[in-house]
Amino acid sequence: CHNRQFYFLVGCFECCIKCLGGIPYASLIATILLYAGVALFCGCGHEALSGTVNILQTYFEMTRAAGDVIDVFTMIDIFKYVIYGVAAAFFVYGILLMVEGFFTTGAIKDLYGDFKITTCGRCVSAWFIMLTYIFMLAWLGVTAFTSLPVYMYFNLWTICRNATIVDGANLCLDLRQYGIVTIGEEKKVCTSSESFIKMCDSNELNMTFHLFVVALAGAGAAVIAMVHYLMVLSANWAYVKDACRMQKYEDIKSKEEQELHDIHSTRSKERLNAYT
Repeated sequence: CHNRQFYFLVGCFECCIKCLGGIPYASLIATILLYAGVALFCGCGHEALSGTVNILQTYFEMTRAAGDVIDVFTMIDIFKYVIYGVAAAFFVYGILLMVEGFFTTGAIKDLYGDFKITTCGRCVSAWFIMLTYIFMLAWLGVTAFTSLPVYMYFNLWTICRNATIVDGANLCLDLRQYGIVTIGEEKKVCTSSESFIKMCDSNELNMTFHLFVVALAGAGAAVIAMVHYLMVLSANWAYVKDACRMQKYEDIKSKEEQELHDIHSTRSKERLNAYT
């Protein structure tokens, strides 16, 4: 009974080691980093946009334009829908890259025996490399774009800080400087106004600023994840390429051995016939 338990535990241990050996750890790390970055960017970015709407409506006294006019509030709504799409798309893309990583590990090769590298497999690997490179450039653009509201809120935070430090300073923030409103509209707040004091004292401004900072960090993490994926996919591509060459070499070698065996068999039969 003890021997059976021992062999059972040994078998379970070997099975666990085999399963752990089949995990593509590089792809797993990149996927975790990608999901973390996308979650931070989408979650914090969505809440920061909502906070921006409240700040514009409460302290800058801005209202939504009537009709089909595209204003800053319409653009914010569009950005929110883009965030929803980004979250769903990269959730699926992370799963696809993980599956690709599983099918290019040595454990999968041992599991299925003869691992046949097909033309379709090589095309899929090359397609993922190209797609990941495009996504990396896209996330670089997203990171640069996310830095704009961080810069705006940093300027606003700096004005609030200087207004409390320097007595009698009359500093103003005009939204026309950032293209949020048209030139004909004058939407600005100055340090002498009551709305500016309330905005600086509110927790909403500080929270929105830090949410944009975290969203920027999430976009940067997504860029790092894309670079990590590129390294993983390039290594997988090299593995697939070497495996394809090895497969061709084994096929040629087995064919030559078969031909030598056939020649040897034919000569043996000829000698036997000549002897008889």
